[in-house]
Amino acid sequence: MSDLAQDLAAFLTAAPTPYHTVAEGVRRLAAAGFTEQPEAGPWEDGPGGRYLVRDGTLLAWFVPEGAPPGTPMRIFAAHTDSPTLKVKPRPDTGSAGWRQVAVEVYGGALWNSWLDRDLGLAGRLARYDGSVVLVDVRRPLLRVPQLAIHLDRQVNQGLKLDPQEHLLPVWGLGAPAEGDLIGFLAEEAGVDPAEVAAHDLVVHELTPPARLGEHEELLAGPRLDNLASVHSGLCALLAAADDAAGVIPVFVGFDHEEIGSASATGAAGPLLETVLTRLAGGFDARGAAFAGSRCLSVDVTHAAHPNYLGHHDPNHRSVPNGGPALKVNANQRYATDAPGAAAWQRACRDAGVPTQLFVSKNTVPCGSTVGPILSTRLGIRTVDVGIPVLSMHSARELCGVQDPGHLAAAAGAFLTDPL
Repeated sequence: MSDLAQDLAAFLTAAPTPYHTVAEGVRRLAAAGFTEQPEAGPWEDGPGGRYLVRDGTLLAWFVPEGAPPGTPMRIFAAHTDSPTLKVKPRPDTGSAGWRQVAVEVYGGALWNSWLDRDLGLAGRLARYDGSVVLVDVRRPLLRVPQLAIHLDRQVNQGLKLDPQEHLLPVWGLGAPAEGDLIGFLAEEAGVDPAEVAAHDLVVHELTPPARLGEHEELLAGPRLDNLASVHSGLCALLAAADDAAGVIPVFVGFDHEEIGSASATGAAGPLLETVLTRLAGGFDARGAAFAGSRCLSVDVTHAAHPNYLGHHDPNHRSVPNGGPALKVNANQRYATDAPGAAAWQRACRDAGVPTQLFVSKNTVPCGSTVGPILSTRLGIRTVDVGIPVLSMHSARELCGVQDPGHLAAAAGAFLTDPL
C-alpha cells in the first residue's frame, strides 16, 4: 500500500467505534504536540494546538502566533459514527441451544451485508464510580447466521429480514444467563464485572482493509463512511498547523450523524458553537469571526455504481480516483452554494488535486450531512464535499485509493485559505 492508504487502513482497524476513533485521534494529535483542553477547565487561549473530547466527539484546532480576537476560522466537519448493530442494555438472549446477543439497528445499515460474517464487539463500559473503559474484542466472536436456501427456496427472489428476529448474532452454545456477555467483556477489559453499571457496545466487521484490483487502485474496508473523512481531516489539520496564518484551522468529528445528529455530542448540539465562540474571543467578537469563517462538511458520497447506473444523474456522477466530489442539492440537503463552491474549487486548484460534481438523480432523493445543520445553527458559509464510495452503509465499503489523499490535500488548502 501507499503510505497514506496504509495509514488509513490502520486507522480503520484502530477505530471500530466512535470512542475508539476519538482515542486514536487523540493519540495522533498528542504525538504532534497538541494538548488537551478540558471542557470544564480554564480556557487556554494562547497559540498552539489543542483538542477537546466529549464521548464520541473530538474537536481540535490550531491558534497561530499573534492571532487576535475575531480571527476567522476554517472548519473541517465530519462524523465518527457508522451504521452498525448496537447491543441492547440486557444483551443475553438465545434459544434452541444457541446463546445470542440482543441488538438493535444503529443508523441506516444495509442489513444483509452483516450476514454470515465474522464479527467482533467493541465499545465502552461505564463503571459505578463514573469512570469509563474501552473494550475491543478484535477476533471472531459473533455471527449473524442466514437461513439455508433449502429452508427458503425463494430467498434469491427477495430477501426479507425482520430486525427483531433475524439479526441476532450467535456467540456460543447453551442456555443464556443474565450477565454473561458483560462479564466476558469486563474480563477482556481487565475490570471487575461487578463494577460495570452500563455499556455502549456495537458489533464490527473483522476482515482487514485491503487493496483490490489488478493495479491495487481500490481500497476496501469497514467504516469508510465516515472514517475516511475523519482520517483526512486529521491529516489536513496537522498539515495546516505548519501553514496557518490569519485564520484558525478547526477539526470536528461528531458522533450520532447516522441517527440525525440530535444529541449533546451531535452536530445539532451546542458543543461546536461553544468552542468556536471561545476561539473567537467571546460572544461579542464572534459575529465578525463567524462572518469571515467557512466550514467544510465532509462526508462520503455515492460512487456511480456500474451495475445500477440508472440510479445516478448521468451528468453528475462521481467516480473513484476522480477526486473528492463537490455535493450540490437544490433543496439544501447539502449546504453548498456558489461562493462556497468557489472556495472549494480554489482549494483544489491550490492543492493541485482533481475534484468532481455530485448531484443526485431527480427521482432518487439524496441523504444529508452535518453541513445543513451547522450552516443553520452557526450562520457560517458551508460547503459539502466527499470522496466517492461504493456500497455505502454496508459492513464493508469500497473507494479509490487515491481519493483520501486528494481529500486531505484539498482540505489542508481549505483550512489555511485566508480569502
